[in-house]
Amino acid sequence: MQRHAQFPNEQSETGEFQRQADAFRGWVTADGSSGYPAAPHRYHLYVSWACPWAHRTIIVRKLKRLEGIIGMTVVDPIRDKRGWAFREGPGHSLDPINDFRFLSEAYRATDPRYRGRVTVPVLWDTVTNRIVTNSDDDLMRIFNREFDQVTDSTLDLYPERLRAEIDALNRFIYEHINDGVYRAGFATSQTAYKRAVTQLFDALDLLEARLADRRYLFGSTFVETDWRLFVTLIRFDAVYYGHFKCNLRRIIDYPNLFGYLKDLYQTNGISETVNFDHIKLHYYVTHTAINPTKIVPLGPIQDLTLPHGRERLV
Repeated sequence: MQRHAQFPNEQSETGEFQRQADAFRGWVTADGSSGYPAAPHRYHLYVSWACPWAHRTIIVRKLKRLEGIIGMTVVDPIRDKRGWAFREGPGHSLDPINDFRFLSEAYRATDPRYRGRVTVPVLWDTVTNRIVTNSDDDLMRIFNREFDQVTDSTLDLYPERLRAEIDALNRFIYEHINDGVYRAGFATSQTAYKRAVTQLFDALDLLEARLADRRYLFGSTFVETDWRLFVTLIRFDAVYYGHFKCNLRRIIDYPNLFGYLKDLYQTNGISETVNFDHIKLHYYVTHTAINPTKIVPLGPIQDLTLPHGRERLV
């Protein structure tokens, strides 16, 4: 039986999903040495509530109190062959900066030869009229540090003393969990699927054990790694468990991971960044190779506001 890949250009001959690299890797710097100074109101963030990679940047923007400094526009969660679109609707809007109809216009304005997949997030520079970066990894670091002179937040999500350990755990979580759910969901061979799912749940088991005696991944204070993991955990039971066939266990079946998820969700302002309507609409309606009926499930019923009980951990 022929299996159709959701993204054919990112599929190996043996059925593995191989994510494309980020196309634009400019950097905003506090001193402006990169050509992109950290000036208030100069940059605009294009995101989707549905996308976990964009969600990471939305979270850091909120935690670092950059909402009044960096503008943000949300695309329509339903992406068709034309890509991410700017439309008016619940939780999304038209583009107030460039009047773009599709995010692909930002990519072509930056590089007319660009032919890859158009992704979110995108940081747009209103002075040079081009994309600075479409790398969520870079944006998390840029938002964490480079705008400190223009925000009153002293939060540091990438403390120097932990950087080597953070980088190592980031790589592990990305490969086996963040991208692991996609490698399972977009696999077009049984072998590729089984390998991805096995690695995914082995990794979740390890993190369940790690969180048994510490509140967050590195102790009593969250760092960027916690939010990198959060964006996958928050989508897991609603989407990845069923839609991507990651159905050995749900996150609610892991006592430590589920308590940890509730703890992070209840962090001040974070619940505002979670839009389950957009998340489910995007995955179940957009991924027609996986869900050709486009039927969006009603569940699961879950209450992330219940007590998490993790205050006792350090």
